[in-house]
Amino acid sequence: MPMLDMPLEKLKKYTGNTPQPDDFDAYWEEALVEMRSVDPCIELVPAEFTCPFAECFHLFFTGVRGARIHAKYVRPKHQDQPHPAILQFHGYTANSGDWQDKLAYAAGGISVAALDTRGQGGMSEDTGGVKGNTHHGHFIRGLDDEPQNLLFRHIFLDTVQLASIVMGFDEVDADRVGATGWSQGGALAFVCAALEPRIKKAAVVYPFLSDYKRVWEMDLAKNAYAELQTYFRRFDPQHQNEEQTFTRLGYIDIQNLAPRIQAETLVGVGLMDATCPPSTQFAAINKMTVEPRLEIYPDFGHEGLPGLSDRIYQFFQTL
Repeated sequence: MPMLDMPLEKLKKYTGNTPQPDDFDAYWEEALVEMRSVDPCIELVPAEFTCPFAECFHLFFTGVRGARIHAKYVRPKHQDQPHPAILQFHGYTANSGDWQDKLAYAAGGISVAALDTRGQGGMSEDTGGVKGNTHHGHFIRGLDDEPQNLLFRHIFLDTVQLASIVMGFDEVDADRVGATGWSQGGALAFVCAALEPRIKKAAVVYPFLSDYKRVWEMDLAKNAYAELQTYFRRFDPQHQNEEQTFTRLGYIDIQNLAPRIQAETLVGVGLMDATCPPSTQFAAINKMTVEPRLEIYPDFGHEGLPGLSDRIYQFFQTL
């Protein structure tokens, strides 16, 4: 079989190479305290898109650092009892997608909230305000500032805040909420399940933002990870601060949050993925304390994985 990374038997034992900061747990507890102190000022605005069996809204709320965050919210009509909900997260630089692709869940009696990641392709606000590089990319935003100013810290908190808001809706059963996404969206679903323990199920496909040092050592700091190479070339060309850089990235490395996940989790992996290498994904998977359901595609990379969307849909039918 062709091989991009380690053999599968080694992948299932690999536990990552990027260092975890000593104060990692305190860092995220302080971040959650900050998030909970924010008045979200929730606003639901009826959307221009309509559907006979669902109601569609623009959901706005205020996130950390004052950013106004947007999500699409779709809920089934004529539901008398609280019902499940799914949180959707999109790929890097994209947006929450069309209304239409949320309707299959709404038709099955499940509400959907799809986040626009701040500063990317949707309607969410990015308040910026960091020292250092903003030349290219998001996971290095704030890397030369205090760790509390890393952009992905704020993005991770947006996922948790969205979960809290949706769980608080009268029509939603807070004990039956799931999270899902592919690539960056997979990472955000993973993080949401880690930082919001009430998430019941998570469906994660080839998650981004894991084991940055492994990406670098594989010479795959390109495509979605290109900003890592850009950072070193522009701001640390002799790698004098390499260890400090990777340690700081450890604050926003999803493998370090993996042990917190309590949700039933499905993970899709393509073993020929040169964008988010399989070993980086398994670094997070192997740190989970809950055994995930793995969907392995030996010949596929960072692309559509045949049949997986259907399996994910079925996975959430038992929320």
